[in-house]
Amino acid sequence: MPSEHDLSDRDDVSALVTEFYRRAFADPLIGPIFTDIAHMDLAAHLPVMCDFWETVLFRAGLYRRNALRVHVQLHRLASLEAEHFARWLTLWTGTVDDLFSGEKAELAKLQAERIGGSLLRRVHGADAGELVTFHHRPVMPPAPTGLGPKPAQEM
Repeated sequence: MPSEHDLSDRDDVSALVTEFYRRAFADPLIGPIFTDIAHMDLAAHLPVMCDFWETVLFRAGLYRRNALRVHVQLHRLASLEAEHFARWLTLWTGTVDDLFSGEKAELAKLQAERIGGSLLRRVHGADAGELVTFHHRPVMPPAPTGLGPKPAQEM
């Protein structure tokens, strides 16, 4: 059952980011990117990501790095594709939903979708503002041809 507690401070952000990375490192699709490609030092990375999310959610002004540059460098080592960003978003959204609920929790999910979509577009050389993004929810494939309604002239 989701918490009735919303994200409200650095401790909440830390709990969210820590649990998210526990899940991400264990994930078979994106875990190896963190561990085998980026060789991420989680103890050093967690405070940086807490600064990032505290800035995103509470306008704390703590994050002053360039997230795009890091992802472009990583993309050169291992092609970051829509499926990777979609999995990241699915894990992030699930973690938020499992731990928090409220206005800031919803903002955390919305901003993650925007940030992930922008990073995906930018690492592939597209404009960050293009309205092309990934989705973490399964999208139903179009119906096979011939199964829809018949055109008016055939009726």
